[in-house]
Amino acid sequence: MNFSDIFSKIRKAQPRPEEAPTHWVKCDNCHSLMYYKEVEACFNVCPKCGYHMRLKADDRINLICDEGSFVEFDANLKPVDPLNFVDKKSYKKRITENKEKTGHTSSVICGEGKCNGQEIQLVVFDFGFMGGSLASVEGEKIVRAIKRAIEKRQALIIVSASGGARMQESTFSLMQMSKTSAALKLLDEARLPYISILTDPTMGGVSASFAWLGDLIIAEPGALIGFAGQRVIKQTIGADLPEGFQRAEFLLEHGLIDDIVPRSEHKKYISDMVKFLTNSKAMISKSEVTTGNKAGFELKLKTKG
Repeated sequence: MNFSDIFSKIRKAQPRPEEAPTHWVKCDNCHSLMYYKEVEACFNVCPKCGYHMRLKADDRINLICDEGSFVEFDANLKPVDPLNFVDKKSYKKRITENKEKTGHTSSVICGEGKCNGQEIQLVVFDFGFMGGSLASVEGEKIVRAIKRAIEKRQALIIVSASGGARMQESTFSLMQMSKTSAALKLLDEARLPYISILTDPTMGGVSASFAWLGDLIIAEPGALIGFAGQRVIKQTIGADLPEGFQRAEFLLEHGLIDDIVPRSEHKKYISDMVKFLTNSKAMISKSEVTTGNKAGFELKLKTKG
């Protein structure tokens, strides 16, 4: 065996760069190189410049919910392939690969937990699973979470991180936009609060449906939020786009969202807002009932007269 054979075997044994384990994280904004535990301790926020990196769904749940309080529901729901869709790979293979990569069977995790003692129904998107795309299973999970919120009289929190509707399910995924929106109408009629949290990215069919229907809509700093991508818009209108277009700060400046909240403040902010909105909606509901009874009583008097 010569030296070239030895080095050839060594090269083959080395993982590819994207697969190689690393203990260092490079910030995409300030380009600082940091030890991964330092970044994890800040929930994937750069301790140097405050840049918000993407966060896994499990870590997001740990950020929002009190320790040990989260109970997942509907984990048994799994995607199917109604169209036998094949592009470069089959849809079934993509589902299997993403399940192995993330440990989840869909891009949405739903469950019940407590946020500083406030009981909530929590829906979290995992962008690592097929870009957090919305399909039939994801839509069904969200609707079931809404129903549980109504049955248990709890607030609903949805954390979006999605590229939009999943193309592999075509119309089956698009119909989830109206399905989830219709369910949220029932939540509103039940006078229960819904807080929508937009993270990087929130695009396509998700941004065009339930993500914009919250009683309170907040975003993380620098989050990309919109419908079509900037390249498509620019080609369509044939003009340059404003600086910062589709970023959270631009949307707040133009009144499209209610607030920008740093990740470190999410837990306290959510629990405070749940308490405030729950009390506000209860007062509105009580007022409507009183007004309704008064109107009915006056109508009866007129009828008798």
